[in-house]
Amino acid sequence: MEANLRWVLLTAVAPVAWGANYYVTREFLPADRPLWGAALRALPAGLILLALCRRRPRGAWWWRSAVLGLLNTGVFFVLLYVASQLLATSIASTVMAASPLAMMLIAWALVAERPARAHLAGALVGLGGVGLMVLTRTGPVSLPGLAASVAAMLVSSCGYVLAGRWRDGADVLASTSWQLIAGGVVLLPVAALAEGAPPAPALPELLAFGYVTVVATALAFAAWFAGLRHLPAGTVGLIGLLNPLTGVLLGTAVAGEELGPLQAGGLLLVLAGVVLGRPRGAGRPPGRRRSGRRSRMPAAPAGSEACRSAP
Repeated sequence: MEANLRWVLLTAVAPVAWGANYYVTREFLPADRPLWGAALRALPAGLILLALCRRRPRGAWWWRSAVLGLLNTGVFFVLLYVASQLLATSIASTVMAASPLAMMLIAWALVAERPARAHLAGALVGLGGVGLMVLTRTGPVSLPGLAASVAAMLVSSCGYVLAGRWRDGADVLASTSWQLIAGGVVLLPVAALAEGAPPAPALPELLAFGYVTVVATALAFAAWFAGLRHLPAGTVGLIGLLNPLTGVLLGTAVAGEELGPLQAGGLLLVLAGVVLGRPRGAGRPPGRRRSGRRSRMPAAPAGSEACRSAP
């Protein structure tokens, strides 16, 4: 029991860090540097994870990492940065919390992975909660911010479907490091051309960049995958609900955002939808399989704050 509690606490680091990332990005990082913000998040974090796993891509994983890195890191991190800057923290975290439900519907459309009725009901409930959360907000909601959130979900959903089909021959932590590095390498020249020289941050921005890169990306991924190796998938999925809860709590308690009764009801609907829509794989944790077998878990998209609420 104590061992399980330790793994639960360690795994909880990830969704809490991802939920806080919306607030840190909005309050402390430069609003006009989304490309540099995404590049400086992805590349250093990828190198840290690569140092931990010490595995290089082989064969098809060279080009797979490039494709997934473009979708799950390059484009996704930029869109997430824009959404975090334009939307209130409570709104951004709640909208992105519905990403697993959107992914399920997109997988149904793209590769005919038909969800169970309970999962489909969960998707409808969760997306209805997002609508209630957004439409009942008293202040204005940025349409470009919402568009960035929706685009981020679509891009990461396509990446997740591809990652599920390309799950052979790579450990999930290693493949995530390759994607982060590939996405960061692609973003560097684009950021230099579009936004000029990299930002010269003051101390608060430097600390914020350090948090986003080291804590919300490198440490969060390492903690999340450790939890997936030692806890049932259903347990990890429930822990992932700390992601939107953290974003909403920081938005209301620290950033002074209002959360009325209808918006609170919308948040509860999103959480209920994610619970209904999560996979029912509550068997043995992947880490308890025989060591000679490779995990069949799909490679995780690098933008896990979007997709890891219900793995």
